[in-house]
Amino acid sequence: MSIQMVVLMPMLFVIAFTGLQAGLYFYGRSAALSAATTGARAAAVEHGTAADCQEAAIGFVNHLGDVLSQPQVACVRTATTVTVRVAGTTLSVIPGWQLTVEQVATQQVEKVT
Repeated sequence: MSIQMVVLMPMLFVIAFTGLQAGLYFYGRSAALSAATTGARAAAVEHGTAADCQEAAIGFVNHLGDVLSQPQVACVRTATTVTVRVAGTTLSVIPGWQLTVEQVATQQVEKVT
């Protein structure tokens, strides 16, 4: 019985931690996409700027807590579109394994006609 546990327990731990790490990775991706969308909405208003985009996206990530560490936000606003790229490192339960996520959101700029 104890030999079976010695063999099975490490395998069960690997399966459990891999599943938990996958969940944290997808949660980080979702958070990055939501932050990018929030930043795109802030910059897409008629008088929005890239600074508004940065502020909204970073504020969203900070509001979530430690879901994304070292968040990087890049906003590009042209006359017709806003493109926001959010990248960061997700939480990790496996020591030494840092997963990076990157999400992009694009939205059309609003114009009153």
